[in-house]
Amino acid sequence: MIRMDHISKSYFVGTPNELQVLKNMNILIHEGEFVSIVGQSGSGKSTLMNILGALDRPSSGQYKLDGQDIGKLSDDDLSEIRSRKIGFVFQTFNLIPKSSALSNIELPMIYSGIHRAARIKRAKELLEMVGMGDRMEHLSNELSGGQKQRVAIARALANNPSIILADEPTGALDSKTGRRIMDIFHELHQNHGKTIILITHNEELAAETDRVIAIKDGCIIEDHRTEKKVIP
Repeated sequence: MIRMDHISKSYFVGTPNELQVLKNMNILIHEGEFVSIVGQSGSGKSTLMNILGALDRPSSGQYKLDGQDIGKLSDDDLSEIRSRKIGFVFQTFNLIPKSSALSNIELPMIYSGIHRAARIKRAKELLEMVGMGDRMEHLSNELSGGQKQRVAIARALANNPSIILADEPTGALDSKTGRRIMDIFHELHQNHGKTIILITHNEELAAETDRVIAIKDGCIIEDHRTEKKVIP
């Protein structure tokens, strides 16, 4: 599904202050895996996430997603891939504050041209799935952090992507609420077959995933499968 060969990313290329953030990374992620990418601030996690999510391009190397060479696609093609194949969940939720939970989930489907009746039906189903069916008409700025994140997960699933890319999804939440969010990810992985990539600095959360890829200073320093499993 995801194959990265010799991926590097630099900024200010050709200048005296050129900064190399990612260095010769090789990553292979199969369909249906639950993988965590672990590293401290400044390790390159966010840059790697942006490339994995087709939000940015590498400076060198090749990134193939479902056999397509991402580096050779146009911006419009990348936008289409993000819409169809990748659901994003962010630490800061990125919801529209004065829109309802239902409307926030509808938005990706509007961009995909889905008819209103169909998108409302799916948005309601997704809200029920994440335990937010009784909050669908609430504005997002009326919701707690955990409720916002559950709406954000439902929104990420709107177009039924095969990949969920979650960037520190529990970072702004208390431990009890974060536990509930992780349980939702386990449910999506185990019962819905989603490929999930969790970007985190939390090694305890990473230990719940199938596999941990640890990065430091833009390099992969460890890639191993885990034994600890949490069943929702």
